[in-house]
Amino acid sequence: MRRMKKEVIVGVEVLHGSDNVFADLGLPNADKLKVKSDLVIEITRAIRRLGLTQEAAARRMGLTQPKVSSIVRGDFANVSERKLMECLTRLGYDIEIAVRPSKRRTGQLTVALA
Repeated sequence: MRRMKKEVIVGVEVLHGSDNVFADLGLPNADKLKVKSDLVIEITRAIRRLGLTQEAAARRMGLTQPKVSSIVRGDFANVSERKLMECLTRLGYDIEIAVRPSKRRTGQLTVALA
Protein backbone atom coordinates (compact mmCIF):
# COMPACT_ATOMS: atom_id res chain seq x y z
CA MET A 1 0.00 0.00 0.00
CA ARG A 2 1.33 3.41 -0.92
CA ARG A 3 1.93 5.89 1.88
CA MET A 4 -0.28 8.94 1.90
CA LYS A 5 0.96 12.36 3.00
CA LYS A 6 -0.73 13.55 6.18
CA GLU A 7 -1.10 17.15 7.31
CA VAL A 8 -3.32 19.16 9.61
CA ILE A 9 -5.12 22.21 8.22
CA VAL A 10 -7.07 24.34 10.71
CA GLY A 11 -7.53 21.43 13.09
CA VAL A 12 -8.63 18.99 10.39
CA GLU A 13 -6.41 16.09 9.42
CA VAL A 14 -6.08 15.87 5.64
CA LEU A 15 -4.68 12.83 3.84
CA HIS A 16 -3.29 13.42 0.38
CA GLY A 17 -3.66 10.33 -1.77
CA SER A 18 -1.78 9.19 -4.79
CA ASP A 19 -3.06 9.28 -8.35
CA ASN A 20 -4.50 5.79 -7.80
CA VAL A 21 -7.50 5.64 -5.48
CA PHE A 22 -7.47 1.85 -5.70
CA ALA A 23 -3.95 1.76 -4.22
CA ASP A 24 -4.93 4.33 -1.59
CA LEU A 25 -7.73 1.97 -0.54
CA GLY A 26 -5.29 -0.93 -0.35
CA LEU A 27 -7.06 -2.99 -3.00
CA PRO A 28 -5.21 -5.86 -4.65
CA ASN A 29 -4.28 -5.33 -8.32
CA ALA A 30 -4.63 -1.56 -7.86
CA ASP A 31 -2.58 -0.75 -10.98
CA LYS A 32 -4.75 -3.04 -13.09
CA LEU A 33 -7.94 -1.48 -11.69
CA LYS A 34 -6.60 2.01 -12.43
CA VAL A 35 -5.82 1.10 -16.03
CA LYS A 36 -9.26 -0.43 -16.53
CA SER A 37 -11.01 2.56 -14.96
CA ASP A 38 -9.05 4.97 -17.18
CA LEU A 39 -10.13 2.97 -20.25
CA VAL A 40 -13.75 2.93 -19.08
CA ILE A 41 -13.69 6.70 -18.53
CA GLU A 42 -12.48 7.18 -22.09
CA ILE A 43 -15.11 4.77 -23.45
CA THR A 44 -17.81 6.76 -21.65
CA ARG A 45 -16.44 10.03 -23.06
CA ALA A 46 -16.36 8.55 -26.57
CA ILE A 47 -19.96 7.35 -26.35
CA ARG A 48 -21.06 10.84 -25.26
CA ARG A 49 -18.88 12.62 -27.82
CA LEU A 50 -20.29 10.47 -30.62
CA GLY A 51 -23.85 10.94 -29.34
CA LEU A 52 -24.47 7.20 -29.22
CA THR A 53 -27.20 5.48 -27.29
CA GLN A 54 -26.08 2.50 -25.24
CA GLU A 55 -27.70 0.24 -27.83
CA ALA A 56 -25.80 1.90 -30.71
CA ALA A 57 -22.57 1.86 -28.69
CA ALA A 58 -23.10 -1.82 -27.92
CA ARG A 59 -23.52 -2.70 -31.61
CA ARG A 60 -20.42 -0.69 -32.51
CA MET A 61 -18.32 -2.26 -29.73
CA GLY A 62 -19.59 -5.81 -30.24
CA LEU A 63 -21.22 -6.01 -26.81
CA THR A 64 -24.74 -6.27 -25.48
CA GLN A 65 -26.52 -3.15 -24.24
CA PRO A 66 -26.66 -4.49 -20.66
CA LYS A 67 -22.87 -5.03 -20.77
CA VAL A 68 -22.34 -1.43 -21.93
CA SER A 69 -24.63 -0.24 -19.15
CA SER A 70 -22.59 -2.18 -16.59
CA ILE A 71 -19.29 -0.87 -17.91
CA VAL A 72 -20.30 2.80 -17.91
CA ARG A 73 -21.66 2.37 -14.36
CA GLY A 74 -18.20 1.20 -13.29
CA ASP A 75 -18.83 -2.53 -13.15
CA PHE A 76 -15.88 -3.68 -15.23
CA ALA A 77 -14.43 -6.43 -13.02
CA ASN A 78 -15.30 -9.14 -15.56
CA VAL A 79 -14.03 -7.24 -18.60
CA SER A 80 -10.38 -7.53 -19.62
CA GLU A 81 -8.14 -4.60 -20.45
CA ARG A 82 -7.82 -6.10 -23.92
CA LYS A 83 -11.60 -6.04 -24.44
CA LEU A 84 -11.81 -2.43 -23.21
CA MET A 85 -9.06 -1.46 -25.66
CA GLU A 86 -10.92 -3.25 -28.44
CA CYS A 87 -14.05 -1.25 -27.55
CA LEU A 88 -12.07 1.98 -27.85
CA THR A 89 -10.69 1.03 -31.27
CA ARG A 90 -14.23 0.27 -32.44
CA LEU A 91 -15.21 3.76 -31.21
CA GLY A 92 -12.53 5.31 -33.42
CA TYR A 93 -9.49 5.43 -31.13
CA ASP A 94 -5.93 4.40 -31.94
CA ILE A 95 -4.16 2.60 -29.12
CA GLU A 96 -0.39 2.56 -28.84
CA ILE A 97 1.40 0.42 -26.28
CA ALA A 98 4.84 1.72 -25.34
CA VAL A 99 7.26 -0.48 -23.42
CA ARG A 100 10.44 0.94 -21.90
CA PRO A 101 12.78 0.16 -19.00
CA SER A 102 11.56 1.44 -15.63
CA LYS A 103 13.55 3.72 -13.37
CA ARG A 104 12.20 1.66 -10.47
CA ARG A 105 12.93 -1.93 -9.56
CA THR A 106 9.41 -2.91 -10.62
CA GLY A 107 7.71 -1.21 -13.54
CA GLN A 108 4.14 0.04 -13.67
CA LEU A 109 1.23 -0.10 -16.08
CA THR A 110 -0.40 3.24 -16.95
CA VAL A 111 -2.75 4.75 -19.50
CA ALA A 112 -1.65 8.01 -21.13
CA LEU A 113 -4.53 9.79 -22.84
CA ALA A 114 -3.81 12.28 -25.57
